[in-house]
Amino acid sequence: RCCRPTTKSLSFRRCPVADSNALLGISALPISAADLAAAVGARTDGAVVTFEGRVRVQNQGRSVRRLHYEAYDAMADEVLREITAEAMDRFGAGEIAVKHRSGTLEIGDVAVAIAASAPHRAAAFDSVRYVIEAIKGRLPIWKREEYSDGTSCWLDGAEPPGAPAAPAPVGQKSDT
Repeated sequence: RCCRPTTKSLSFRRCPVADSNALLGISALPISAADLAAAVGARTDGAVVTFEGRVRVQNQGRSVRRLHYEAYDAMADEVLREITAEAMDRFGAGEIAVKHRSGTLEIGDVAVAIAASAPHRAAAFDSVRYVIEAIKGRLPIWKREEYSDGTSCWLDGAEPPGAPAAPAPVGQKSDT
């Protein structure tokens, strides 16, 4: 759940538990951290921190034209619930909302947006950092960069849980 029930606050919740799934997931439509920020927080929260990951024009010295994301939506929703629950438990954030885009994105488009609320800024900052790093390693979403020279490349990303380890390159020993 993106919203953790609290007994500390008698205030209204802008992110009711019944609507929490709307604030976690994969979206083919444009996303915005500002929209997520407006949906998190309680009167007891003194901080809301947001993050937007955007498509950039260059990556590793190559000129990027656009990105293509493919996701395993059903698994991604579960992984996002796990990641946000971990961040809330670890850092004390009150609420966290996360959206990641799928499909084709152009330069400047928002690929991922995160908003976290907490009583104090450190918990909100730490939660957002934890969520983006966990997404990079665990979310079942795959990114293909399309370059200005007409070539494209799938980038390293998360492996589905339980997937066998990739074989070591020829001439190198594997860890197993």
